[in-house]
Amino acid sequence: MNDSGEDDRFARFVRTTFRRAGRRYAEAKRAYREGRDWSTTFDLPTDDEGRARLVCRRYAERRAVPVDSEGRPACFEVDHVDCEGCAEDVREGVVETW
Repeated sequence: MNDSGEDDRFARFVRTTFRRAGRRYAEAKRAYREGRDWSTTFDLPTDDEGRARLVCRRYAERRAVPVDSEGRPACFEVDHVDCEGCAEDVREGVVETW
């Protein structure tokens, strides 16, 4: 493939990555501003700062993270099978916690 095609793919990758990060930042900022505590909506144990205490399926480690209105932890990565499964478990109330 020529350099132009590779440059276009790289530029598209960078744009989509930054857009995704921007959307996640905006969601987190909006949730913080509105004072929503979604961890209680999903009946999750929390730490002193209101973050949900989850066991990460991807890295098998304990994490204290905010959870958004769709049941996605702040560490959620789109299209990653473990992250998608974790968010689904949060919504169904069967996620592993500590």
